[in-house]
Amino acid sequence: MKEKLIALLSGVLFGLGLGLSQMIDRDRVLGFLDVAGNWDATLLFVLGGAVTVTVIAFRFVLRLPHPILADKFNLPTNKHIDKPLVIGAAIFGIGWGIAGYCPGPGIVALVLRNGNPILFMVAFVAGSIAYKLYATNSRF
Repeated sequence: MKEKLIALLSGVLFGLGLGLSQMIDRDRVLGFLDVAGNWDATLLFVLGGAVTVTVIAFRFVLRLPHPILADKFNLPTNKHIDKPLVIGAAIFGIGWGIAGYCPGPGIVALVLRNGNPILFMVAFVAGSIAYKLYATNSRF
């Protein structure tokens, strides 16, 4: 139960951060991607802040023998770059550039009550289901 409560609180904190930094505003994100036009550097500062906090916090956290609510750290070990990774990253980037949302901000933006985040989430879920069906019925 503690893990679920911590996950809920982490999600709420993440959502509040996205809202406060205006990263749920697709025009803000698309403005960052518009380097040849009216470029908006806000996302750069948000990313810079997140990376700074992560770099500092990980130095302390990874010195612990194990996480507070788990027996061990589950850090990625796979360093292999393969075709599915590259294709998936490209599709994600293109979708992010077209929609102005990625999954986290897309979910949080549902509170805006306009059609853009709803359409994005429908497309995101449909794409996830399509991939799952494709991956289970073929060898990538």
